[in-house]
Parts: sequence; C-alpha cells; structure tokens
Amino acid sequence: MLDPLGFALENFDAIGALRTTDAGAPIDPSGVLPDGTKFDGPAAFRRALLANREVFMQTLTEKLLTYALGRGVEYYDMPAVRAIVREAGTGDDRWSAIIVSLVKSSPFQMRRAES
Repeated sequence: MLDPLGFALENFDAIGALRTTDAGAPIDPSGVLPDGTKFDGPAAFRRALLANREVFMQTLTEKLLTYALGRGVEYYDMPAVRAIVREAGTGDDRWSAIIVSLVKSSPFQMRRAES
C-alpha cells in the first residue's frame, strides 16, 4: 500500500531535487491508490489527496498523534483527532495549525511519561 506513495514522489531525489531519470532510466511516477484513483505524477497525486481531504487529514493526524504520544491511537482518542482536524481546518490546514492543535489536545497534554 505504500508503493503508490513512493511512485508519486519518485521524481524527487534524496534532497528534494526534481529529476526525470534514475541511473539513466526514465522515472515512471504513475500509480494507483488503494481506492482505484490513478495518478501520473506529483501534481496528480496531490489532487487525488486533496479530493479526499477529510480522510487525508484524519490519517495524518492519527499518525502524528501516534508519534507524539508514543503509543497507538485508540477509540477514545478519536474525539480529539476530529477536534484537531476541525481546528486545523480553520487555519487552512497549515502544518503549523495541525501541530498547535495537536499540542493543545487532551491526549497530548495528559500523556504520562514512562517511570
């Protein structure tokens, strides 16, 4: 399931520079997402993600919260995930708005450190 993500971004090298070949062979940045959506490069991939903004934002928030909490997201964290997505939406879904909303969330503020 990760391969389509990699295919979409294959035109970028390790430092983010755009390239059209890899070791002399042309790069094929096309792929198909699990829902069947086809794309043929980074721009089409971006459009496909933005077409499903809610799903993308929820998944991104869950992954960030998992990292921030040091544990998986549970069913009781979902109200906080939805609140983070809503608050980030009022900030035009900017990265900074997502992070600020996450840091202000109850799961993050009430997490316990390991003893």
